[in-house]
Amino acid sequence: MITRRTLLEMAAAGAAASVASAADPPFTLPKLPYAYDALEPYIDAQTMQIHHDKHHQAYVDNLNKAVGGDTALARLTVEELLQRLDTLPAAIRTAVRNQGGGHANHSLFWQTLCPAARSGKPAGRLAAALDRSFGGQDQFEAKLQTAAAGVFGSGWGWLSVDSTKNLVIDSAPNQDSPLFSGKRPLLGIDVWEHAYYLKYQNRRADYLKAIMKVIHWDFVSARYEEMAK
Repeated sequence: MITRRTLLEMAAAGAAASVASAADPPFTLPKLPYAYDALEPYIDAQTMQIHHDKHHQAYVDNLNKAVGGDTALARLTVEELLQRLDTLPAAIRTAVRNQGGGHANHSLFWQTLCPAARSGKPAGRLAAALDRSFGGQDQFEAKLQTAAAGVFGSGWGWLSVDSTKNLVIDSAPNQDSPLFSGKRPLLGIDVWEHAYYLKYQNRRADYLKAIMKVIHWDFVSARYEEMAK
């Protein structure tokens, strides 16, 4: 039997849940899909923990500060925010570019990595597209590493799909995203020093060769299948 007291308790619980939901930040840190040490010996556990728990968390926190007060913007995905960057209020545009870019870039980055034993090779239409666009996987990897190595200071090397559904390799500074220019990021290599300095120090080229050993090609191939439709 539901008594008046029970109804009051249910109402109070519902109100508390509503308050908690309203207080939830619009963006949250995604969990790593593997253990911190899963990418060793290519990427060490300490780097992964600091990179994910500290650096990525800071981007999430600062993005929430930038858009948390705007209900309409808080309902958008981070990708939608970046795609319409030029239309955002000038007061938050730079913060969304930097912090939102950092959140989106890293959220993809974690998914495109996996233990070396599961790395595999590009499959299906992606394998054919890499052959067509770059002459094969080996040539693609060399060109992506060259683009990433050439970033002055901090940034990313990118494999993206352009508006004509062709594969393109380029680089970008800081936390800039291919989304800014209408491309869709397929695979990004982080060349900020925090991504590799504990293990590789100033040897960025060594890091770039190593990270190719832990690319999650099943994920990247499946992502390309969706984009190529």
